[in-house]
Amino acid sequence: MSKELAINEEIRDKEVRLLSETGEQLGIVSIKEAQAMANSKNLDLVQISPNANPSVCKLMDYGKYKYEQSRKEKEAKKNQKTITVKEVRLRPGIETNDLNTKANNAIKFLKKGDKVKVELRFRGRELGHKDIGKEVMLKFIDIVKEFGEPAKAPKFEGNNMVVIIDPKK
Repeated sequence: MSKELAINEEIRDKEVRLLSETGEQLGIVSIKEAQAMANSKNLDLVQISPNANPSVCKLMDYGKYKYEQSRKEKEAKKNQKTITVKEVRLRPGIETNDLNTKANNAIKFLKKGDKVKVELRFRGRELGHKDIGKEVMLKFIDIVKEFGEPAKAPKFEGNNMVVIIDPKK
């Protein structure tokens, strides 16, 4: 849990606004009186809002509360989907069969629900023929368009042309 709540003797206020275990307000009472109520019902006095004036305390079974919170966090973590970005590298002079192989790999990633970062790397004299690289990139996007669409148009980052392809829902 991210923040621990003050319970029972850890509460240092003189007066507190007390809530019953069902959530109904019992009014503002002294800390001793609140502690006595909690003891008589075999419950813990938990400070749920320390910044309020007077601070708000609730009668509850703290162990059960912590258990429920950990269960909720575990459930939320289980339902969370992590998105990974896979990378495919191309060159401007790539042959058709090699391009198809790279595209098939990208399609596998997209089918799994991963994003694909396509990086077309230019070296030396290839930088003078960016139009050829653009054609290769557009051909690649055309091959995988059935399984994913680019988030943005291809753009240059230094000597590379980069595009990120998101999987189709």
